Parts: sequence; structure tokens; C-alpha cells
Amino acid sequence: MLGMLRDIRKVAVIGAGPAGVATAKQLLAENHFQAIDVFEQQASTGGVWNYNSYAPSQELSVPQTNPHQPLEEPRWEYPGLVGQIQPKPLFVTPMYDRLESNIPHFLMKHSDDSSLEDQPLFAGHEGVLQYLNRYAEGVRHLVSFTSQVYDVRLEKDKGKDQWLVCTKDLVSSRVTEKLYDAVVVASGHYYVPRVPDIPGIQKWNEAYPGTITHSKYYRTPDVFKDKKVIVVGNSASGADIAAQISTVSGLPLLNSKRSEAPGHHRIAPWKLDMPEIAEFLAPSASRPRAVRFTNNEVECNIEAMVFCTGYYYSFPFLSSLRPPVTVTGERVENLYRHIFSIPHPTLAFIGLPYQVLPFRTCEGQAAVVARIWSGRLPLPPHRQMRAWEAQRIREKGAGKKFHELANLEDFRYHNDMVDWALKAQPGKGDDEFTVPPRWSKEDEVVRKNMPTIKKAFADMGPARYAVGSLDELGVTLRE
Repeated sequence: MLGMLRDIRKVAVIGAGPAGVATAKQLLAENHFQAIDVFEQQASTGGVWNYNSYAPSQELSVPQTNPHQPLEEPRWEYPGLVGQIQPKPLFVTPMYDRLESNIPHFLMKHSDDSSLEDQPLFAGHEGVLQYLNRYAEGVRHLVSFTSQVYDVRLEKDKGKDQWLVCTKDLVSSRVTEKLYDAVVVASGHYYVPRVPDIPGIQKWNEAYPGTITHSKYYRTPDVFKDKKVIVVGNSASGADIAAQISTVSGLPLLNSKRSEAPGHHRIAPWKLDMPEIAEFLAPSASRPRAVRFTNNEVECNIEAMVFCTGYYYSFPFLSSLRPPVTVTGERVENLYRHIFSIPHPTLAFIGLPYQVLPFRTCEGQAAVVARIWSGRLPLPPHRQMRAWEAQRIREKGAGKKFHELANLEDFRYHNDMVDWALKAQPGKGDDEFTVPPRWSKEDEVVRKNMPTIKKAFADMGPARYAVGSLDELGVTLRE
């Protein structure tokens, strides 16, 4: 066995969004750690669910294929709002004005706080943020807000890994350095947008500046009024953004996609499904603003294009670590069970998997991390951890699908995390209440039917805001 990690007393958590707060709660419940310091660059909890209208799409590089970007510089909101006494740093998040969750609230919520169920069945971003702020109350005293982690360096002390965490208070510019026994990275993965390098895209973007954007910078459909629009991608956000834009754009809206995303296929009169874009054509009088698709069809006079093509994993504050945390940005390297750094198991990542129900997934991961670092659970030998990563690569490849947990794999993964956490030796906490429950067969049925449930909810129009349960929606679920 690698053995128990018994000497961990001081832990840094990077990020106070859903993943960071869930982690802080689990660490605190262990009643073991001398210091749990959470660093959040924004002025509040909520992470990616913090909405602001700040969306400088002109900063987008086209194409954008380099995950190794510097830390984001904030824009400042100065006092003037009621109760605001100091400048507030604003960061670009992918939250848009009319976003509603695509997960029913009773599956989306954390296991130890059901207050999200006070919201409509699919909560809007405002309701989710309110919920997350309430959820964080018990650990808010651990959080340093407006504190940006700019460097995390590995140091050795008598053969033991330690981590020098360097932070900057964004308001005062005060820099702090502090040593920790372990670090949790819970900073999310919606920072560096991905815009593929399609032939001709760079010159096309230079010829028609401002035409190409990414979903990270989408806020409202108003700017697309009467325009001929292509939306590239068909993930949950891509499908939702396309539907919103179509209410004001020229019709049909063109939806370019590589393949059908699970559960998001929707035949609609307002859109025309197209294959991938093969080439951005050079400007010409006969074919202005034109692109060619892989079926050789050409569309001209494109006035706006939104790439809903996801993000790279990017951790600029870990740039000095060797081996590197990520090379291509498509996955985190040298990782066991999507959590633990194999070379340095006192470095953990919470919230990397996608196509998951994220809040509960983070809870399960955090429960395992807290129990291993408090010395109540062992990690397996290095060779076993390496074998897991190698098997995962054989099954999913070494690219972006490495962290994908689709088709109920997230349920199986979460249940594995719960079972693992419950194997811990008795501690000072109460595992019966701090370990999240396993997903049930009934939960699986709802998960399988989520696209049907979401469509029925959306089809109700404004009346949907009064719907708070499946019974009120009246949907029949298929086993």
C-alpha cells in the first residue's frame, strides 16, 4: 500500500464555487486539520454561477488552441451599489442572462441542503446562486475573497512534499506566501475557451472582426437580431443558446455539429442542422462571408457565429510543476480516479469530470479526499494508480473523453466514491451524515429521462416558473 497520509494538517483549497465549498465542508467535518484556507478570486461564493454582463469578446483569440494562458485580469466594479464599500473584481464567466439549469433541482442539489427545491424544477441561474451562497454559510469563515492564487510551487521538507501557495489580494495588491501540506484545486474548467483551428478561420476573422465569438461571451440574444447565424456545437449550452438566438435571428439558424450529443437532439423548424465546417472561404465578391461544410455545401453572408465548443483544462498557477499537470489541455495528466496526482498525492482536483451531475459528484470526491488526507483511508500503491490511468486511456483515449462520464457512468462513479469513503476507519466526524448518499434506481430513471423532462418544462412557457415537481409537470418516465 502507499499507506496512510497521516501528516497532513494544513490544506489550501483553490476556489469557493460548488466544488471548493463542498471540499471545505468535508475537510472541516473531519475535525482533524489545523488549517483549511480557501482562496477565491471573486468577491463571493458561487463560482461559475456568478453572473455579470462583462463579456469582452474582443479578447477572444481566433483560433484558440493553446490551453496555457496567463491568469485572467479582472475588470473592476467600483462602489456605488447599496452596501458595497470597496471595489469588486469581475471575471468573465459563461453564465448568460436567461440560463436555466438542465438538471431537476432534486438531482442537482447537494445532499445536505434541499433548499434548491424551493426553486422551479429547473432553476434559473439567480436561484442557483442564491442556493450556493446559502450552502456556503458554514464555511464562509474559511474563505479569503478577492484572493487570486498566482503560483503553487512544490517544495521538499525532509523528503516530504509541501506546497508554497502564493496569493495576491486583488483589492490591496498584498502578496502572501504560505506553506501547506496539501492543496485542492477546485477552480473549475470554464476559463480557456476552445475555438478549433479550421482552415481559413484566422484570415476570415481578420476580414470580418467581431463576427466570431464563443459561448463564454454570450449574454443575451439581442445582438443577433435579424442576423444570419451559425452556432457551432450541440452540447447542452449550445442547444440552449441556439434556441435563444433563434427567437430574434434570421431563420433558419444554422447549427453545425460533429455528432449528436446525448439527449440534446431536437428537431425544430427554426434551425437547419449542418455538418462540421470544413473551411472558412477567402473573402470574395461572389461568396462574401462564406463557409464550406464537410458535405461541400457553401453558406454565404454569415453575420454571426458562436462557437459552443467547450473549454481547455488550464491551471496557470501550477505551471512550474513537473511532470506538467496538463499538456494538451484536454485532460489532466498523471491522475488517479480523476482526483489524485499520482506523483504527488497531496495534490487533488475536485470537479474535473463532465457530463455529470456536478454538485453531488464533487461531494463524493471531496468525501474521499478528506478521509484519505486525515489518515482514515489508504491510497493504493503507485503501480495500481498508474494501472487505473492506463486502463482509462485504453477505454477513453488520452484526449478530452478521458474525463467524460456519460451514459450514467457518473452515477456509477459517484457510488464508487461513496463506497470508498465509507470504508474509512472511525474518526472524529459522523460519516453517516457527512458522506453523501448513493444514487438510487429511482434517481437513475429520472436521469435517463432528463431530456424529456426538460423539454416538457420548456414547452410550458412562462407557466413553467410555477412548476416545482415532476408530479406538477405530469411527465411519464420510462424505465
